[in-house]
Amino acid sequence: MPQQRRRHVGERSGARPPRQPAMAADLAGQRSRLQAVVEPVVSAAGYDLEALSLKRVGRRHQVRVIVDSDDALNLDTVADISRDISTALDEAEESGGDLLAGEYDLEVSSPGIDRPLTLPRHWRRNIGRLVKVTVADRAVVGRVTVADDSGVELDVDGQPRRLAYTELGPGRVQIEFNRLTELADDELDEIDDEEGGDEE
Repeated sequence: MPQQRRRHVGERSGARPPRQPAMAADLAGQRSRLQAVVEPVVSAAGYDLEALSLKRVGRRHQVRVIVDSDDALNLDTVADISRDISTALDEAEESGGDLLAGEYDLEVSSPGIDRPLTLPRHWRRNIGRLVKVTVADRAVVGRVTVADDSGVELDVDGQPRRLAYTELGPGRVQIEFNRLTELADDELDEIDDEEGGDEE
């Protein structure tokens, strides 16, 4: 099962001096241009781009990229992807692409366990975990036993319950404190990261 850490893995500072605010493109347009560069890099490496966010922090931009995979994502893997993305951004800038005005920091990470389960691949990557999901305006808690292209099967109090994705609201993985002794060190780190929160 993929490791889901929300951990800072590196920064990159652009070399260009900041431009005047009147010359800067709006964040939505900048984000769209960034995604056009970043998504092919992530896909070529065999991963999914889960999210790309961009915000202004003082005189700099913060670019946060979240990637995921069916295979384990450790810190070395995420660092490799971060370098590939950084190289692609450098090349896009050097070829005349107007991606960001001024300096920016790049952060690449994998999703935390608080990530809502909204796509079939999210459910597939959490087989075996306890989840809470809204079905017909009612909260259902069960363990994911099957996840395929059409839906999921949950073990709800020992009874299998088959649900189509169209019936499900966003699912949430539940932390099972009575199973902490069974978790690997990396999963415990993941829980610690989530409880500590992200520093913005």
